[in-house]
Amino acid sequence: MTLAADRPAVDQRFRIEDISTGPFASGFGVVGDGRSFSFHVEFQVDRHALVIEVYRPRLAGPVPQAEDVVATSTRSLANIDVDDERSLAAAVRDAVADAHPVPRSNR
Repeated sequence: MTLAADRPAVDQRFRIEDISTGPFASGFGVVGDGRSFSFHVEFQVDRHALVIEVYRPRLAGPVPQAEDVVATSTRSLANIDVDDERSLAAAVRDAVADAHPVPRSNR
């Protein structure tokens, strides 16, 4: 596995590197400024949501940890066709753009 920091910075655009559609949709990609992100569909008792996590640039390992999350976004699945790759990709792109910073406690 190649870490994001090891990749050449040739393509500085948003891209989804892996996407799985359906009721358990998930995937990951790169924002374009060195940060990576992941998304998944989350089922809760009262709602279904698309959950996005944006990670800090230059991760130390292949699996992001909780402290690597710098922004999050949650979207309702009400108007997202999770079986259609284009619809899901557009929702992910919009959610990544609207992600809010995660508050950090001072140590």
